[in-house]
Amino acid sequence: MLKPRFETDPLEDPGSFRRALAAWFRNHGRDYPWRRTRDPYAILVSEVMLQQTQIATVLGRGFYTRFLERFPDTATLAAAEDDALLKAWEGLGYYRRARMLREAARTVEDEHGGRFPDDFEAILALPGVGRYTAGAVWSFAFGKPAPIVDGNVARVLSRLLDSADPIDAGPTMKRLWEVAGELLDAADPRTHNSALMELGQSHCRPGVPDCLGCPAGKFCRCPEPAALPVKAKRVKATAVDEDLVFLRRGDRVLMRKLEEGRREGMWRLPEGGGVGEPVYQGKYGITRYRVTMRVRPAEKGRRAKSGEAWCELDELGKLVIPPADRKALRALLQDSEEIA
Repeated sequence: MLKPRFETDPLEDPGSFRRALAAWFRNHGRDYPWRRTRDPYAILVSEVMLQQTQIATVLGRGFYTRFLERFPDTATLAAAEDDALLKAWEGLGYYRRARMLREAARTVEDEHGGRFPDDFEAILALPGVGRYTAGAVWSFAFGKPAPIVDGNVARVLSRLLDSADPIDAGPTMKRLWEVAGELLDAADPRTHNSALMELGQSHCRPGVPDCLGCPAGKFCRCPEPAALPVKAKRVKATAVDEDLVFLRRGDRVLMRKLEEGRREGMWRLPEGGGVGEPVYQGKYGITRYRVTMRVRPAEKGRRAKSGEAWCELDELGKLVIPPADRKALRALLQDSEEIA
């Protein structure tokens, strides 16, 4: 792989590294909406959304803008009912993030008088906020010197150091956080942290990076960046079978509302009690599970059980339904336009 020749250890000359990174970012940094604001609440929303969702999804499908239009501040989010909250988050997955974000908003309202705290430890103490998110809010909203290490930054740093230690191992992450702190530009942490993340997105990307165009190329020790970072062996996904039933009567379909677990408050097809061959089959992944969903016709005389309800077809679009179930419903109700 062609790459610039290593010339300078960034830890020995952090000033040169910071200046090169900042100069490149000011000319090439992407214009994301959360980079146009200093509102800590709006920045927190973006960070929570981006924890397990790609930027293209958050922006391209308008999740970030719509959520802030619906809940423009901590007060409106703190008062949100489950149905409204989950509907605004629908399509992003990992719904626990939305509930923890609401808990953070309630803490701001109840314990900080509605004023978002500007103290690092107070931000870190908000529900669902870890070291990375607290550092992101503190540096991006308040311009305070806090290092951040997300997946992009960890990849950049492991290549700069030419470190083949498993990037997802505790000791390795501890060292990367230390390095991020040593390289941090305390005078302009907002630009510095944004630039490090951008570098990982645009040049020092996974797989084959763009080394020739990298503004930090002369600071990189790694002779073969495509070989890094190294990750610990992944745990194989566990196969799970899921048997659901489909029962339609006129313009109504039987559904069940989940009362607990990660999908609490969402609506799904009922479990069990199906007969014959599947009328729909699909696969989806959730955490470390690979699920095979099979939907069968309901047995004759099947009635609604506890937690189940008959839902009008034209109301399905208003319900929060997991993507796998909504896909199944689209296939099973091909003559209906109300479930989109």
